[in-house]
Amino acid sequence: MEKHKRIKRELSFKGNIVDFYSDTIEIDNNKQVIFDYINHKGASAMVAVDSEGKILMVRQYRNAIDNFTLEIPAGSKDPGEDNLTCAIRECEEETGYKPQDVKHLVDVHTTVAFSNELIRVYYSTNLVASKQQLDEDEYIDIERHSLDDLVSMIFAGNITDAKTIAALLAYKTKMNL
Repeated sequence: MEKHKRIKRELSFKGNIVDFYSDTIEIDNNKQVIFDYINHKGASAMVAVDSEGKILMVRQYRNAIDNFTLEIPAGSKDPGEDNLTCAIRECEEETGYKPQDVKHLVDVHTTVAFSNELIRVYYSTNLVASKQQLDEDEYIDIERHSLDDLVSMIFAGNITDAKTIAALLAYKTKMNL
């Protein structure tokens, strides 16, 4: 197995959510290669299940793919914020429901080839009505779907978001549904 050693990491661009770096990596004490690296501050997500067993989903425009997506509520951690607090806050802000009795579900590294982004996913079947508090740049529609319908949407190619796919399939498995 090859041995890799980081020789240098140079900041190329500092963004609002991520920082872009060029990493110089030495392989087998012999060859140096350059890798792109994106540092992410961390994120959390929530599988929020209402009293009727429907999962709250958010439909929103995503610039990177120039399309609308159907996702579980999620977002980046605020400075000093832990993952559980982030997941609860993001769910409440995006859906207008505050999760109670929250449990950890799964962790997802979204794009291991070039980013350290790790999303910790939680779930709750106890939601308390609150108020949607969207960020200035967020335009979100809330939808409720059965887990079976969402799994069908995954395999039909209608849900392509990695964290959402991992979370819904993990939830289905965990709950033996």
